[in-house]
Amino acid sequence: MTQDVKEIFGSPGGSLAAKVRTLAPSMTRSMQRVAEAVAHDPAGCAALTVTGLAELTGTSEATVVRTARLLGYPGYRDLRLALAGLAAQQQSGRAPAITTDIAVDDPIADVVTKLAYEEQQTLADTAAGLDTVQLGAAVTALAGARRTDVYGIGASGLVAQDLTQKLLRIGLIAHAHSDPHLAVTNAVQLRSGDVAIAITHSGSTGDVIEPLRVAFEHGATTVAITGRPDSPVTQYADHVLATSTSRESELRPAAMSSRTSQLLVVDCLFVGVAQQTYENAAPALAASYEALAHRHRSAPR
Repeated sequence: MTQDVKEIFGSPGGSLAAKVRTLAPSMTRSMQRVAEAVAHDPAGCAALTVTGLAELTGTSEATVVRTARLLGYPGYRDLRLALAGLAAQQQSGRAPAITTDIAVDDPIADVVTKLAYEEQQTLADTAAGLDTVQLGAAVTALAGARRTDVYGIGASGLVAQDLTQKLLRIGLIAHAHSDPHLAVTNAVQLRSGDVAIAITHSGSTGDVIEPLRVAFEHGATTVAITGRPDSPVTQYADHVLATSTSRESELRPAAMSSRTSQLLVVDCLFVGVAQQTYENAAPALAASYEALAHRHRSAPR
């Protein structure tokens, strides 16, 4: 990256600073030109179509989209929204926002209150939009599955691990895959009677879509947990469970805000499966608690 871009994004007023500092080594020169443009003139770039920005920077539409994704946005539309918000902040002169409602100079007590409210809204929105027919079908498939594979990358990978750990504790066979190569090679082994679950907020994460496609083509029942029910991942999903598309910001991107709604869906799946398999789940869960009980007992004095 050029010194010019480093200075722009490294300055206190550079709203994309955290992302760019981390991702700068991954940028090609053409992507750097796109970064320079959005840094110099966020308002002007927010008004441009993807074609317009490509023409302005002497790059291609594909380069603009790749730059947006590298910066952590699902697509150029999302980057434009972020740039428009940044431009509005600069014009108003108000303190930079940490989230939509939280400013950098807010007292910590206000931060707690506002974040708690935002989390509540995320959960309420997810619950209101969750298709219980699709959820019930996914639960039934999981309860009777020979084996369940769950795919997720980054923050979604943590959610995938959470689900598999829960299923394992009630005696079911489940595996979480965050390595895309292992995910695909394991997906090849799935058959009818198995379940594959893809967790991706954007719905366009290739490393998650590919193993789900392979599982789908081999006859497994497939489930997509995503914030965008019209995204590419859903074309390989027998059941789609939509999560809230929470508001994003520079320090609270989709990777953070989406996890709250994903965990709610995972908990709904787990409780539903535990209900359907209660005769086996209850003793398995009790046995797992007993196996760990000695680790929580107070040491003798």
